[in-house]
Amino acid sequence: MSNAYQLIWFRQDLRVRDHAALWHACQQGNSIALVILSPDQWKQHDDAPIKISFYLRQLKKLQEELAALHIPLVIQVIPYWKDIAKSISDFNKKYNIENVYANIEVGVNELKRDKTVQDILNKDSKELFLFHDRTIFPLRSIRNKSKQPYQVFSAFKKVCYSKLDTSGLPQCYPLPNKQTKVPTDLLEEKNTDLAEIEKLFCSSITTEQQDLWPVGESYALEQLDHFIEDSVSHYKVERDFPHITGTSKLSPYLNIGILSIRQCLQALFRSQHGNFHLTNEGQQTWLDELIWREFYQHILFDFPYVSKHIPFKKDTQKIQWNHNPEHLTAWQTGQTGIPIVDAGMRQLLQTGWMHNRVRMITAMFLCKNLLIDWRIGEQWFMQHLIDGDLAANNGGWQWCASTGTDAVPYFRIFNPISQSQKFDPNGDYIRTWVKELAHLDNKSIHDPYSANKSLWLNYPKPIVDLKETRLKAIETFKRI
Repeated sequence: MSNAYQLIWFRQDLRVRDHAALWHACQQGNSIALVILSPDQWKQHDDAPIKISFYLRQLKKLQEELAALHIPLVIQVIPYWKDIAKSISDFNKKYNIENVYANIEVGVNELKRDKTVQDILNKDSKELFLFHDRTIFPLRSIRNKSKQPYQVFSAFKKVCYSKLDTSGLPQCYPLPNKQTKVPTDLLEEKNTDLAEIEKLFCSSITTEQQDLWPVGESYALEQLDHFIEDSVSHYKVERDFPHITGTSKLSPYLNIGILSIRQCLQALFRSQHGNFHLTNEGQQTWLDELIWREFYQHILFDFPYVSKHIPFKKDTQKIQWNHNPEHLTAWQTGQTGIPIVDAGMRQLLQTGWMHNRVRMITAMFLCKNLLIDWRIGEQWFMQHLIDGDLAANNGGWQWCASTGTDAVPYFRIFNPISQSQKFDPNGDYIRTWVKELAHLDNKSIHDPYSANKSLWLNYPKPIVDLKETRLKAIETFKRI
């Protein structure tokens, strides 16, 4: 087809380096890039304003990176995904697009959307080429001896390790060469005003919050390098302590594809010259965290019902959850009277992020001590997390609620006070986020009313008794 263009459809993969669909499209000829913003779909998926802001800010960076390759980026607004197929078909006819290239997304709605696009393109003798880009291993490629998907992380991880050992690390795609400039008069599209979109959906996000999360591929790659060089060797020891910078904080960048999973693996094994050879526990522990991410992506694909508010262990649908709006509000706003829980919830509200250890503590407190439905907590996290990812968020919540694959046994319930004493021994994390308790000593800050019930503080007393609610939760789970 003469004077035809390839169309690269960017979604949760806003980068030009190591981008499978971009590279393959550019090998076929001159290309045009497309991003479709779907505000009403964001609402349906509970996407957080801070996540949307992060995405839109990175979109500007992507536009600049693509311009350097002479690839124009068209930004459209199509409120609902159900209308995307026709729009892409019309776009293709208007601009003589040969084929469309994109990276696979694993959610039920995403797969349905892409199938509809595929069908309408095929009617026009065009193709939607999809590439595995979000996971280390292609979907459906990790199977047990019975050709069934794994439901236990340890077995899944063992196979992943074996594949990395025998096949090596997945290689990164090179940056495409600069293409011939597309004629400026070709594209009649007027791009969406991103500033207007930000005003509509991100007006609550402050400059201070944005400054916590700079965008750009160069910045993300620098942060990855810093983590690998300075922190990964200590990761196993330091990752559980929320008052120190022991984690990578790269999840927002992985989530919208500013970084790729392949780039993370290559950086992790750079000192081993790209060979799969573990040299320390920190390196192995971070790899295991990346494989947990992988596991939940595969679970979401292989068991799509988990994205439909159905627990992985279907018998746990019988659990009688509490309906207590006062307790829920106290949890959401960081006013439970349990300092480590309140610190985490306030960190989430103020920054769009929460330390992983504290995510587990706050989630288990909601599901077990308050006995409030995990799906309510899952939704709240998605509505506030900058790194809100359906697979990881669902997997983490179901783990804490003992309803998911490979979940914590129902009788194993974190005591948030003990967790606080162990992982925030001097109360530094609590002091950062619960200012009312900053003056307390290192011991009493974890449970300020335990030694003196009549102590007056500008801070609530615990809304529940931890021992009593633990026993109640165990009895509730036993009955199913």
